[in-house]
Amino acid sequence: MSIAERARRVLIGKPLDPFDTGTRKHVALVAFLAWIGLGADGLSSACYGPAEAFLALGAHVHLAPWLALATAVTVFIIAASYNQVIDLFPSGGGGYKASTKLVGMRAGLVSGSALIVDYVLTIAISIASGGDALFSLLEADAQGWKLAVEAAVLGVLLWLNLRGAKESIRWLAPIFLGFVISHLWVIGYGIFAHREGLALVVPQTMEETRSVIGEQGWLFAIALFLRAYSLGAGTYTGIEAVSNNVHSLAEPRVRTGHWTMFYMALSLAAMAAGTVLIYLLWNATPVDGQTMNAVAFRSVLQAALPDPGHAHIALVIVLMLEAGLLLVAANTGFMGGPAVLASMASDGWVPRQFRQLSSRMVTQNGLLVMGISALVVLLATGGDVSLLVVLYSINVFLTFSITLFGLSRHWFEQRRIMTRWKRPFLLAVIGFVVAAAMLMVIVVEKITHGAWVTLLVTSAVAGVCMLVRRHYDEVKTMVARIDDTYVVRQDWSEHIKSPPMEPAEPTAIILIGASRGAGMRTLKWVLENSPGRFRNFVFVSVGEIDRDSFDTERTLALLKSRVTNSLGYFTGYCRSRGLASEAVDGYGADPLHELLTLVDELYQRYPKATCFGSKLVFEGENLFTALLHNQLPFAVQRHLHLSGRELIIVPVPVPEIHTKVERQTRLH
Repeated sequence: MSIAERARRVLIGKPLDPFDTGTRKHVALVAFLAWIGLGADGLSSACYGPAEAFLALGAHVHLAPWLALATAVTVFIIAASYNQVIDLFPSGGGGYKASTKLVGMRAGLVSGSALIVDYVLTIAISIASGGDALFSLLEADAQGWKLAVEAAVLGVLLWLNLRGAKESIRWLAPIFLGFVISHLWVIGYGIFAHREGLALVVPQTMEETRSVIGEQGWLFAIALFLRAYSLGAGTYTGIEAVSNNVHSLAEPRVRTGHWTMFYMALSLAAMAAGTVLIYLLWNATPVDGQTMNAVAFRSVLQAALPDPGHAHIALVIVLMLEAGLLLVAANTGFMGGPAVLASMASDGWVPRQFRQLSSRMVTQNGLLVMGISALVVLLATGGDVSLLVVLYSINVFLTFSITLFGLSRHWFEQRRIMTRWKRPFLLAVIGFVVAAAMLMVIVVEKITHGAWVTLLVTSAVAGVCMLVRRHYDEVKTMVARIDDTYVVRQDWSEHIKSPPMEPAEPTAIILIGASRGAGMRTLKWVLENSPGRFRNFVFVSVGEIDRDSFDTERTLALLKSRVTNSLGYFTGYCRSRGLASEAVDGYGADPLHELLTLVDELYQRYPKATCFGSKLVFEGENLFTALLHNQLPFAVQRHLHLSGRELIIVPVPVPEIHTKVERQTRLH
């Protein structure tokens, strides 16, 4: 094993076997772990969302109970509505897949682009808010180190996720549980200690409501409430993460997803609503260099613990756990973002490399993109939570609205063939109305404060995705033409025996990819340009274990079947012409590594071998088209050249390929 491989194993861990039944169990999440890994996103917003909403009320803080009530109610409405996404799409994909299947391809593109940007912002705002909580305990002189510490923490989280989602959650689980227990205790004690004041909350709220309406009018009261509510709307983002990562849940996935959603909604509603009440009951006011939670919780703990030293230690522990939870929440972005990219890659919106799994069965390319993008956002905003809150939460409500509209339409269309369609239809409609209303409010309130940047970036992401999809659609058409031109009709018997292989004789090793036409062109090119030279023909193909094929044991079996059938086609063709041949297949998350291993082994068996591969040649090929394809033949060629061996790449010029119908049309 090389030094680089040893270092990789130390950092990332040993490779996992995708065909081992224990591997899927190893990476799957039970409801409790999923609640920690996915629900932490929404739960963490209790560290900054309620504060932004409460401060937006200004002098009218007695309207805060309306915020608490609205938060709890809408969390449960949207969570219950999104359970339908889990039911309909148990393989994951969340809002992106639901929008694509239930509304349309373009709606899916908008939803997916919005989610990608939102998950990047999830990572950035969680880490920035965690930095604020941590540095609330330090002197003002230490603030200059905050951004550097946040960048370092981002790097650690990326490393943990490259080792695997389950591993990262296990490391972060004690922090999550510590946060939940400590914060629920502080909130519970804070409300209990002010139980006399709690009895006055309702009449004071009603009086404040009447006063605001009487003095300023209904429109002002509604605008004030909606603005405050919109600034705390990031609270709901964890709901999407659960439905988006159903494929990562333990079987039975749907049931596990429902329990995860319930745990998340219950804890989220209690934490967000309770935090708003604590601000109100304990008269929390902003203090420079400190979060609102730090200010409010200090008052609560000083009342609970008479000894000032004990109260300070308790506050340090609570805020440290708060900072830790925000890191767990950032981890949600590292789970959800790559999952969306993988789903979009399956549909051709983003480069196919985002479907690829690493040896640890994680979408490594997606993780790297999320991490690098979040770092750019952190540096660009200076880790300013107030600015990030403005940029945040627009996109998730855009996805909510599209998804819930699709669900409403789906159940309405099912009314003729289903008897129990009214209840899910009504729930989806209510969820859609709530989400759409929140989207409009958030856009109106935030657009002039910089939220247009989020919409601009999202539009740019969607534009790039359209270019990628157009290229892949063109390539798909071209490959179909290649297959139509070069694939030979299978008219040979499966019972024909192959002549015996002669290892000491010249051998052609032919790499077979997804296109049979390209493979057949390579074989014919070898036969035409080297007639009689090769006595043996070995066809090699590697099945890539990506996010789609690793989904279930059935999808893995289908992958094996496709590879076996493809290789059988070429060996059958050789047998029908009296040529000695054999097929060699391999499978893995890293197709290049698997292919190099197989080729090296074949050169040991056939010392007089020459390797051949094919490469589509595009008209006007550039860096953009190169990034969208894996360039596998060139990587194998470099490897073989370093060991003094040869790989000949047979070009397949795409623009010159035409179907028989097109050729006949031109002749006429």
